[in-house]
Amino acid sequence: MNRFTLPRDIYYGENSLEVLKTLEGKKAIVVTGGSSMRKNGFLDKIINLLEEAKIEVKLFEGVEPDPSIETVMKGAEMMREFAPEWIVAVGGGSPIDAAKAMWVFYEHPELTFDDIKDPFTIPALRKKAKFVAIPSTSGTATEVTAFSVITDYKKKIKYPLADFNITPDIAILDTELTMTMPKKLVAHTGMDALTHAIEAYVATNKSHFSDPLAMEAIIMIEDNILKSYEGVKESRDEMHNAQCLAGMAFSNALLGITHSMAHKTGAVFHIPHGCANAIFLPYVIQFNKKACGERYAKIARTLGLAGGNEEELINSLIDCIRQLNKAMGIPLTLKEYGVEKEEFDKYIDFISENAVVDACTASNPREISVDEMKKVFECTFDGVDVEF
Repeated sequence: MNRFTLPRDIYYGENSLEVLKTLEGKKAIVVTGGSSMRKNGFLDKIINLLEEAKIEVKLFEGVEPDPSIETVMKGAEMMREFAPEWIVAVGGGSPIDAAKAMWVFYEHPELTFDDIKDPFTIPALRKKAKFVAIPSTSGTATEVTAFSVITDYKKKIKYPLADFNITPDIAILDTELTMTMPKKLVAHTGMDALTHAIEAYVATNKSHFSDPLAMEAIIMIEDNILKSYEGVKESRDEMHNAQCLAGMAFSNALLGITHSMAHKTGAVFHIPHGCANAIFLPYVIQFNKKACGERYAKIARTLGLAGGNEEELINSLIDCIRQLNKAMGIPLTLKEYGVEKEEFDKYIDFISENAVVDACTASNPREISVDEMKKVFECTFDGVDVEF
């Protein structure tokens, strides 16, 4: 038996934040990251809308870019003290991911992080609270997914928590929030969304339900990412919707080793997640094409890329991704990003071993050993084609 899970409600378009004033309950906790939501007035607007619904609001601010286990536990403790019926997470992927994990420990204080770090080990939720996700970036799609990425800084490992229980109840896609993104963030989150869509299209759990969502997201992103990068509002709107489609696809089809590699290098070398995905994706396509070349070729053909056969179409897709990276100032290799060879050599075995056991590796279309993972990392460091 298979399953396809989405949030119950997705509100999108202009003024979609207004739905907050229709929520029913007595208390809501708002989880957010840095100061951008406050500085741009969105945090006050969200609080005012909740208060208009006669809901008492408490704030948890300061979630870091890669949320830590410690932050999660601190937020869960505040939730247990305040006892909200609604958890409202607003901002980039990090505060939403953190709030998802807080939710688990709010409802199940007896659990430890080790109890839930493996896929599909989170118990039932919604006995105490429901979850509203409001993304301010167009990439992670955590507002519609069953995933949350939490970092153990002591072990230098990012853990992708995966369970349908943490899929939000309500997602609010208000493009106005995305207009404040700096260009670099537009680039990184946009390429994160493209990676989600492409990986979902070839992942082992792909289906007739996920394929149309993934392909439509790929088409929309290729059409709009550069115009969004330049600040065109209509393209920001299209990208915000496209990344959501990609999220709905990968939350069910799952992902692959591009994400496994990004998780492990992000924790060690502090590469922003979307940037890491953008760097790794072409090399992963080269590795995976032996298992699903026809799927990559179909993507290229749908985008109207050049190629008279499967190999030429795949190469055109790889070139398209690299050209997007170049146009938005994203490096093409780990060396170009600034990872020092000495540091890379120091951690290559560590990141390779941990990437192989990452939750996303299990759904990659081609199986990979630690030695093969190490070779893909080395190719990505130096900019050498993956030919094995």
